[in-house]
Parts: sequence; structure tokens; C-alpha cells
Amino acid sequence: MSNDPLYDTIGTTYAVTRRTEPRIAAQVWAALGAARTVLNVGAGTGSYEPPDREVTAVEPSAVMRAQRPAEAARCVAAFAESLPFEDQSFDAAMAFATVHHWQDPIAGLLEMQRVARRVVVFTCDTTEQNWRRRFWLTRDYLPELAASPVGLASEFARVIGARMEPVLIPWDCVDGFFEAYWRRPEAYLDENVRRGISMWTRVGPDVEQRAVRSLRDDLASGKWAERNHELLDLEAAELGLRLLIA
Repeated sequence: MSNDPLYDTIGTTYAVTRRTEPRIAAQVWAALGAARTVLNVGAGTGSYEPPDREVTAVEPSAVMRAQRPAEAARCVAAFAESLPFEDQSFDAAMAFATVHHWQDPIAGLLEMQRVARRVVVFTCDTTEQNWRRRFWLTRDYLPELAASPVGLASEFARVIGARMEPVLIPWDCVDGFFEAYWRRPEAYLDENVRRGISMWTRVGPDVEQRAVRSLRDDLASGKWAERNHELLDLEAAELGLRLLIA
């Protein structure tokens, strides 16, 4: 899903833990409008590629490309910052949970605008007031990430003239991205789940194991439930995820 060589190391489990969440996919596909030809930039294993349109994928990681299903769209080995296509070659270009891994996100977004008439980007926004503190995983267990910019949706939106839509995360989200298990904390104790989330690798093994131990203890003692009881009745959560549409 990115230009980041990290995915050549951690990407081997992505086809298992990172799957298309249909409720989020419906929002992404609606944002594509009437586009018939779609470029998926940082396409990874092919999640969120619309099945009813002509899709071309771009993915630089050989590990990720190798996990694409046989029936998936054709995939080109290239980087977002230098897309090998003519101007306005596609009706739309999309990028899902990948922009924050690009070497030069602004250049990549401008390239998407060059090759497509519409741009749809799923990312997150760290510029909204204390949004990372609202997520218990960063607030209570990974403060290192709370101080680290991961997505700058507001800045990206200004650059490409996009409007922003909030993306709610259903409690039973089947796509195992970082915030997906907000109501299922025990999932973060599963190493296979964590290996499908780049943030765990980025913080390093010492921080990861400290966070996992602390979360395990709080689940066993009931402290997590006491601190987060208001989440248990929510069907979906707003944790700063955004869809940019330009």
C-alpha cells in the first residue's frame, strides 16, 4: 500500500488481516462517482478496488504485489510520485491508507491529479484537536504515536482542493487497520493482527511489548472496561479518518 520499503518486511500478512470493509468501501466507491476507469495508487493486495469498473493498480512492493488475487486488476510496479501514465488517462485515481507512507505525499497527490480527473484519498487527520488522545490505544498505551504525525488530511485537502468527509469505523470492521479494533481491544494482543499494522513496527519491539503487556493487564483487571465503558454501546466510532474528494 505504499512506497515505503517497510512493506517488504511486514507486508506478508496483509492478505489475511487487511480486507475490504464493505461499509467503508461503499463510501469510497460512491466518492468515485461515475468514473469508469480507476487508478489505485499504493494498491497493496487489492483491497477496496471497485469490482464494477476498469481498475489499474500501482504498487511498488513486490511482497504486496505477490499477494494480489489472481482475479485482481493488473498491477504496475511504480511509485506515486512518478506515475507512468499520460495526463488525464483515468476518470479517477484513488489511494487507500497509503499516503502517509509515501516519500513525498504532496508530489504523489499532484501526480494523481495529473493523471486523473477525480481524486479520492482515504487517510487520517492529526490536525483536528487532540484526535489521537481520543483513541484509547494511543492515549493509554502508545503515547509515542500521539506525538507523531501520521496523516495530515487537512493539509492534503488544501493542496489538491479537496472536500473532506468523515469515515466512521464500524465496531466489527473486517479491515484490520490501526484503529479498526477500537471496541475489540483483545485483538491487539494477537501478533498476527499487529503485524498487519505498520505502526506497531514503527514504534519498535520494546514499546510494542510494553504496550501489549499493559493492555493485557488492564483487560484482565477490568481497568480497560472501566476506562472505556462508553464505547461498548457504540456501533461506529469517529477517530479522525477522512475521505478526500477532489
